[in-house]
Amino acid sequence: MSRHRLPALLVAALAGGLLLLRPTTGDAWGDYGHRLIGGVAAAALPREMPAFFRDAAAQLAYLNSEPDRWRERAERELDPALDGATAPEHFIDADMLPADRLASALAAPSRFAFADSVRALGLDPAVVGVLPFRILELTQQLRSDFRRWRVAPDSTRRWIEARIIDDAGILGHYVADGSNPTHVSKQFNGWTGDNPNGYTTDRTFHSRFESAFVQARITPAAVTPLVARTPQVIEDVRPAVRAYLGLTAAELTRLYDLEKASPFTPTNADPAHAQFAAERLAAGATMLRDLWWSAWVTSGLPVTKHQ
Repeated sequence: MSRHRLPALLVAALAGGLLLLRPTTGDAWGDYGHRLIGGVAAAALPREMPAFFRDAAAQLAYLNSEPDRWRERAERELDPALDGATAPEHFIDADMLPADRLASALAAPSRFAFADSVRALGLDPAVVGVLPFRILELTQQLRSDFRRWRVAPDSTRRWIEARIIDDAGILGHYVADGSNPTHVSKQFNGWTGDNPNGYTTDRTFHSRFESAFVQARITPAAVTPLVARTPQVIEDVRPAVRAYLGLTAAELTRLYDLEKASPFTPTNADPAHAQFAAERLAAGATMLRDLWWSAWVTSGLPVTKHQ
């Protein structure tokens, strides 16, 4: 069985389950797209990944939407603390920062140091977002989990496995967010400011693209062939995450050009629109698969101090 292609039965199962879902929020990819990315990523794992992890594919797909579920209106209306603290983890509006300060700001040792750098520029960290740090933090957490699992006695190993699956699933959400161009730019829901290209300013653009269009037009079978065949071992996660988000940002104008040519709606059958969405979903699944795989592989390597 090819490692980079979903087995036929799993494609059918994913498609059947995903078609029952309905997006309920304007968060990246909606519940459908998030589950799709998680499921495709899990199916693309190499056989050398621990069996308990590969066997948790359905759970990993389900957990990909979990951080959006925490943002439910009912809980937010009771108290805004949870949503206020976690909302900036879903995006990074990197184009709000001066181009000559972006690299140094993202090199901050922690999200808190990054926030200090952002404030020094007169910007609000809660508006700029901290997505790359959330991905880095959770990848480190997962690698630490795997490191403990390798040496754990049988009496605690199952507990650590539960921790691993939960952390991996939550990591998946933010990696998926990072494949969506509207989550790496201030132009996240219709163009603002100078608009020489005449891009849409429609405030339903965000949800139309990532939720309504994706659920109506994209299937796991359309995404799977676009996932990179060979898993990559990422030993230095921070620059890899920055590069990943940078590639996503580079697709922003293509997204707006497609919207200008023909709006993203559930009835839009243009192949170019579907290809774009499938490519972005596949980019998220590829990066997620690689981070899961890398956390496992590098958890068995000697620890060297970060330079």
